[in-house]
Amino acid sequence: MKMILAGSQPDYLPYIGFFHKMSNCDSYMIVDHVQFSKKVFQNRNRIKGKNGIILLTVPVLTKNKFEQPIKDVLINNQVNWQKKHFRSITLNYQNATYYDDFRDFFEKIYSEKWNKLIELNEYIIMHIAKLLEIDLPIQKSSEFNFVGKKTDLLIEMCQKTNADIYLSGEGGRAYVDDTKFKKNNLKNYFTNFKHPIYKQLSEPFIPKMSTIDLLLNYDLKTSKKIIKGSGIIGE
Repeated sequence: MKMILAGSQPDYLPYIGFFHKMSNCDSYMIVDHVQFSKKVFQNRNRIKGKNGIILLTVPVLTKNKFEQPIKDVLINNQVNWQKKHFRSITLNYQNATYYDDFRDFFEKIYSEKWNKLIELNEYIIMHIAKLLEIDLPIQKSSEFNFVGKKTDLLIEMCQKTNADIYLSGEGGRAYVDDTKFKKNNLKNYFTNFKHPIYKQLSEPFIPKMSTIDLLLNYDLKTSKKIIKGSGIIGE
């Protein structure tokens, strides 16, 4: 049986596509050895407010640390970001059907002191994956000695985890070199992710919110079905 490996940089409160990829592989890699970027979603994500998108950002220390890997990024706890995030989520989702089921989860996140961003993100990712019954081996790239970049990194990840296929997100179409996979007797698949439309607390529908936007509005069984069925993986 062919083993499928997938991986992603660890996002804060990831969106549905993150867990769609995770739910369609056999083994998962949290890619935390690469350079941190404030331009993506490693320390921020979006929730839906009554008047549109609300961006929740975890403040991090980046001064004179331009090339620091994700695994080393420290949270700036001089800023009271936790109170702000908890308040924003509560104000905008307290009337959601399943908000009460997640209150303890949010209280844990926003009451405990987190020093490293990776620790916060990993806790959130692991917790949501467990709720969605995503049961598979999860490793961190920093536990290996990867040296490649882009396609070479993906091939290296497969080789060191005995995977036959790498599952790329849609963004991978811009850089994945399929010929390199073939030369190494490996295959690359894409998630073919199509964002689902579901009922939010208010209209119009806004895609690419944090996964909590779905989880607070739907039961876990339905949420799992929506996420899993948001694309059919293939070449």
